[in-house]
Amino acid sequence: MFGYRVPAPDEAMLISGGRRGLGGAPFRVVTGHGKFVLPVFRKVRFLTLSMCEAEVTETCVTRQGISLHVRAVIAFKVGNDHESIINAGQRFLSDQEQMSVLTGRIFAGHLRAIIGSMTVEEIVTERQKLAAEVLDTSKTEMAKIGLIVDSLQIQSIDDGDTGYIDAMSAPHKAAIQRQAQIAQAQATQASAEAEQAAARKQAEYARQTAVVRAEYSAEVDRAQAEAAQAGPLAQAHAQQEVLAAQTELAQRQAKLRQQQLVAEVVKPAEAEAERVRILAAAEAQRMKIQAEAAASYDRVALDRMLIDQLPQIVKEAAGGLAGANVNVLNGADGLGEIAAGLVSQGLTILDSVRQNLNGQGSDGDRPGESQGSGLLQLHPGKDPKSDDGPVNVD
Repeated sequence: MFGYRVPAPDEAMLISGGRRGLGGAPFRVVTGHGKFVLPVFRKVRFLTLSMCEAEVTETCVTRQGISLHVRAVIAFKVGNDHESIINAGQRFLSDQEQMSVLTGRIFAGHLRAIIGSMTVEEIVTERQKLAAEVLDTSKTEMAKIGLIVDSLQIQSIDDGDTGYIDAMSAPHKAAIQRQAQIAQAQATQASAEAEQAAARKQAEYARQTAVVRAEYSAEVDRAQAEAAQAGPLAQAHAQQEVLAAQTELAQRQAKLRQQQLVAEVVKPAEAEAERVRILAAAEAQRMKIQAEAAASYDRVALDRMLIDQLPQIVKEAAGGLAGANVNVLNGADGLGEIAAGLVSQGLTILDSVRQNLNGQGSDGDRPGESQGSGLLQLHPGKDPKSDDGPVNVD
């Protein structure tokens, strides 16, 4: 539209003519919106608000008297407030390129002043501190001309041919080189150890693989051998069982035959031998008896005669008891005892007669009459099986 002007987003529109601006400024400041401007009665100019750059390359002397070539870059712009725009517009509106030149000069002066108060070591190692001090000292000055600094970067510091910075960095370089060599040696050693470990693992794996293969091959061979021997072994076991059964059968047959031989031959032979032995013993005994009988025929005849006279002897002895007073104290046992005594007396008389006959021959006297009163004597005694007391004979 005719007469309507709009500034760019990074510009400030300055309208001169007409009433004054804020704070008695010779122009009005418009930013961010448009405004109607009378073409003849008003004049419009634009001030950039975009970022500008200034480069400073300066030779500075340190506190130690060593010259340093310093190169720095400053990023600055016009402030966004009306006061800064008014200050910058009054100074740079007609030649806005002068903002970079003036900013460079201002910072060059502050940079020389700050570096003059520092040592080379501080400048090299504390660049950020150097930049902060330069910014702090130039802030007031820059605000007066309507500019603000966004950043200050020290690009390079060079001591020329003096070699001070190189000498200062030599120990560090040596230490770094030593550390680099140590690190390289450690890396080489680690690499060698890793290679050795890998080789050991590979060898161990190969050994385990060979062992597994050998075990598998041995197992396969063993299985094949067992399979090949299975038939003969089974046949041998079967033959062994047959032989064992045949041996057991032969042993049983031999035992049975032995029992048959014992029953058929040994036992009859033993019986026959026993029978012959018994017959021989009987015959020998008979011949012995016959010999003894032939040798003692006369004694046997005498004994027979005495035996024939024994009843008469006992009778005579019993007759002598007819008038005796006999008290039987133990009943039937006592009578048996008396009878036994009579028989005993008779046997004693028979022995006496026999001895007399053997010594003197037969004198015709009767044995009972010659010793009748002296042989029949009964002595009192006690039966061990009876408690009735002794038998008394008067």
